[in-house]
Formats: sequence, C-alpha cells, structure tokens
Amino acid sequence: MSVDHAPETGTTASGATVKVTGASIENLSQREASERHVPVMLDRCINLLAPGIERAVEERGTAYVIDGTLGMGGHSEALLERFENLVLIGIDRDLQAHAIAGERLARFGERFVPVHAVYDEIDRAMETAGVQGIDGILMDLGVSSMQLDERTRGFAYSYDAPLDMRMNSEDELTARIVVNEYSEDQLRRIIRNWGEEKFASRIARAICTARADAPLETTGELVRIIQKAVPVAAQRTGGHPAKRTFQALRIEVNHELEALEHAVPAALEALNLGGRFVAMSYHSLEDKIVKRALTAEATSKAPKGFPVELEEHKPTVKIITRGAEPPTDEEIEQNSRAASAKLRAAEKIRIPAK
Repeated sequence: MSVDHAPETGTTASGATVKVTGASIENLSQREASERHVPVMLDRCINLLAPGIERAVEERGTAYVIDGTLGMGGHSEALLERFENLVLIGIDRDLQAHAIAGERLARFGERFVPVHAVYDEIDRAMETAGVQGIDGILMDLGVSSMQLDERTRGFAYSYDAPLDMRMNSEDELTARIVVNEYSEDQLRRIIRNWGEEKFASRIARAICTARADAPLETTGELVRIIQKAVPVAAQRTGGHPAKRTFQALRIEVNHELEALEHAVPAALEALNLGGRFVAMSYHSLEDKIVKRALTAEATSKAPKGFPVELEEHKPTVKIITRGAEPPTDEEIEQNSRAASAKLRAAEKIRIPAK
C-alpha cells in the first residue's frame, strides 16, 4: 500500500481489527468487489473442492476450507454460497484485501473467519478457527487483480507509482530498497532467477548506473531504465520489457517462492482424509514448486527394490488433474488473467501415523 497516508482502522467480518490506509478506504467505495473481480477458473476450482466438502458435511456436519489467497473474496464467496454447511478461513497478508473481502463476506457471519497471515501459516489459521484439520485448500497464487489495479502500490509497470510492491504494508522491505540498496550482483541474480529475464545483467547494470546520480523513486523511472537496457529488437516480442523485472522484484519483496515452498507441504499435511488441495499458478517458478510438492506426496517412498510396500511408504495424496491443466477459451474470456494460469489438484488418501 501507499506509505503516504496515515493508517486508519477497520474490521474484518469476524470483528478482528485491521489497519487500512486512507487511500485504500477511499478506493474501496469506487466499485463493488464483485464488479471489479471475476475469479480465475471459478467453477472448476469449486467442482474440484466439492467432493471433499461434501464428504466432510456428510460425516461431521460441517466442512472447513482455507482460501489461502483471499484477495477480494471471489472464490470464497462462491464457496460459501454453494455450501451452506461450510466454514471458510480466509488467509491474506494484504490488509486492503481483508477490508474488501471482509465487507463482501460479512453477510456470512461466523462462517467466514479472516486471518491476517501469509499462506504458509496454515497452522495458525487453523488455530484461529479452532480446527485441527481442513477439508479443502485453495491457493490462487501471484499478484492479485486488486493489487495490480491499485495504482499507488507499484505492482504494475503500466502506472507511475512509488516503488513499493509490498503485499503486506507492515513489512519493511520495499521495491525501492531493493533497486537502490542491493548490489549489482544481487539485482542480476534476482532478475535472472525470479524473472527468468535473459537481459538481467544489462538491466542490473543500468539500474546501478542510474541510481548513482539519484535514488530511484517511481515505477515510471524504473520502466524507462529497463526499456533503454533491453535491445529494441527484443522488445518486439514477449510482452512489455519490464514485465519480468517487475515480477522478480515483487517476488523478492514478498518472499513469495520461499513462502510457497513451505505452504504446499503444510497444506497437504493439514488436509483431512478425502480433503482436496487446489492451486493455480501463473509462471513456471510457482508451478514447479507446486508440482514438486504434489509429486513427492503422491509417490511411494518404498526403497528401490524393496519387496513389500509398507503402510508408511504409501502415498498420502492422489493427483486428480492431468498435469498442469490450462484454462478453457471461455475461462480466459471471463477473465483475461486466466490465460497464463496452470491448475493442479490433489486429494488426501492416507493420514500418516504420528
């Protein structure tokens, strides 16, 4: 969020107090969340989660689902509307997301439990809701439509804004700190590894040259530096030349991949028998982490050549999607952000002995 506004307080649907900047509160009233946001692959996500929810309701009367990336609450709202015996635990590190989703989901009362946290803090979220296991977990990864739309937050290369990019406005690290204080080697590594940018060396060198005259303050300044550093011929294909560098900076500022490395195993462990995990990723780095974690739990751990597969060697999950499933043309038409989405899902089939 913008750091130019003193924080004010608001409440989530459960009454928990959160701080929201004045700019954010003003922006909330510009358009209803349901009009601003069409959830990515909504029907497919709900249908994949449905068997775990229905099983839990049949066995225990109530199902518990975690939306690990609450955002503006679109997926959560659809789940709560479809399943009347569902309690939805909404995790998001973004206080503005909590303000928007909290207002949108307030009508569900105690069936919506908001938790201000990063999505790898699943144990804390369950503790907040007073549950020991979950029947479904949804993760819609990456930057949200809301964050891209809020021009003051610096996520989008198409708007001139302060170099911020924090998903949690209470965090200290900003994009401004990264571009002005990281060494050229650090910048090159981040842009190459997190942005998969082949011109990382040129961009890192250009940033360091520019900041020697004066610190970089805005996304517009950074975009102009990147455009000069990337060869003109290379700018004719592959989208905006700043796209990959902005992705890299956002990932670094928010420690996204580190959180995801912990989040997927934690999510799979938290699932009750028959519970389901669904994740949508938007670039190869996210998808590789999700795939690796699912494959590890879906593969027998019996030693090679071992004559008998013991119970403790058996897989704990079954992958229920065929690789990384892409969106349909209709899903892309409903939400253009879905174009790069890759969906993977798994079902818990065994609870390991403690």
